[in-house]
Amino acid sequence: MKNFILIGCLLFMFPSCKKQHRYTQDSDEIEIVKAAISDYNYQEWENLMSHYNDTAHIYYNSRSNILSPKDLESFHINHDVGFSTRAFEDENREYEMIEDNNGKSWVNFWGLLKGNLEGNNKQITIPVHITYQFIDKKIVTEFGYWDSSRVLLELEKMKAEKTVSDNVKTKSEVEDIIEVVEIEEIDDLE
Repeated sequence: MKNFILIGCLLFMFPSCKKQHRYTQDSDEIEIVKAAISDYNYQEWENLMSHYNDTAHIYYNSRSNILSPKDLESFHINHDVGFSTRAFEDENREYEMIEDNNGKSWVNFWGLLKGNLEGNNKQITIPVHITYQFIDKKIVTEFGYWDSSRVLLELEKMKAEKTVSDNVKTKSEVEDIIEVVEIEEIDDLE
């Protein structure tokens, strides 16, 4: 009987010894995210779209505005207005892949987006977090979050400074002189 109980306990424990990775920093999906970040940095829009499933849902700073992979190029071009240069810093990137309790695979990315503004060349750094859900090595859902308020404030500040500068440079209006009297000789003045 003791042997039966011992064998039963071993059989019960054996499946629990099977180690399943629920967290990693090394996976094919992480490499896909690294490629997608690189494609964004170099504005390789076709390559960027190739990492997504055709029916992928992309949410940036919203849970209600859904973008498709085809919307990525125009979204990023519009979002990058005001920057003369912009890219994610190489040295401050973090990646991790997790499997949630429902068996879904997600890759989390944290990075710093640095850009120089057109007009004043001021450098802006924006912390960014993006999480990607994968099915069959394709991105099917993406949630991206960042705070663009510093960029908007700087752009508004530059616009206000330009308005003030334009107003200072405007020539004053000169009133027309109604009648001009011609003076032919100095003697006429006396």
